[in-house]
Amino acid sequence: MPIKLPTTLPAFDVLKREGVMVMGADVADKQDIRPLRIGLLNLMPKKIQTETQFARLIGATPLQVELSLIRMTDHETRNTAAEHMEEFYRPFADVAATGEKFDGLIITGAPIEHLPFEAVTYWPELQQVFDWTQTHVHSTFGVCWGGMAMINHFHGVAKHILPHKAFGCFRHRVLEPASPYLRGFSDDFVIPVSRWTEMRQPEIDAVPGLATLIGSDQAGPCLVEDRARRALYIFNHFEYDSDTLKQEYDRDIGNGTPINVPMNYYPDNDPSRPPQNRWRSHAHLLYGNWVSEMYLTTPFDMAEIGQRSTDWRI
Repeated sequence: MPIKLPTTLPAFDVLKREGVMVMGADVADKQDIRPLRIGLLNLMPKKIQTETQFARLIGATPLQVELSLIRMTDHETRNTAAEHMEEFYRPFADVAATGEKFDGLIITGAPIEHLPFEAVTYWPELQQVFDWTQTHVHSTFGVCWGGMAMINHFHGVAKHILPHKAFGCFRHRVLEPASPYLRGFSDDFVIPVSRWTEMRQPEIDAVPGLATLIGSDQAGPCLVEDRARRALYIFNHFEYDSDTLKQEYDRDIGNGTPINVPMNYYPDNDPSRPPQNRWRSHAHLLYGNWVSEMYLTTPFDMAEIGQRSTDWRI
């Protein structure tokens, strides 16, 4: 089954050309099926690129998915056209006011990791979002800074500034092979990493109920399950396109920002050669498993989301 997107959203044509099954509302509304409703709270500056990356992953399952784009209420983006934001995004305040519920919510990262959480201008509203997920979202997926912010809000786990940016494709390993989110995973694989901060494994281990599913000797904990909160926190970037790290590297070089060549990314570490994507299959596995688990455990009656779960593991 396809992912339901507005036909005028840039991701619609991009994904259609890639062979991802997409459909507009006129076709989707004729199907006698309840689609999974997934929201994307997009905190990244390049909104269109991020929309496409996540729509590609959650739209590759046999289930029909309806994607809703959400933004912070009062935060103005400078990197995406106002017309795009007006046409495709709803402010969180409007979403919350309707009382609508979602099977899933993805909260992206944001390039503000150097700031303390409480110094972020929209931090109070983002805390409202986190609390709202507990009554209006069945399963939440916090990504990079978004995941760090969630785990800090709910459990007080601190983020720590790194002496150098963790930048490149780092080898990771499965720590909980029985997890349903890791079905089909190899024991060892690479994930793109791009961050100036980290969360430390001993501090995560000190919180009852948190389980680290994926970790790296070089990059530290990566994917953490918070079963009681019905949440996953991932600190790295399975969703990245093949050239996303290249774009970041070229940007920093162009700005004169000191930056190392992303590790284990370019063939022979040569930035003049095209990078190779070695994480795509595991990206689809992870997000496909997340969508499948959501489908298996979310209540059919959306009014019961946040009140009742069919998850036999809880």
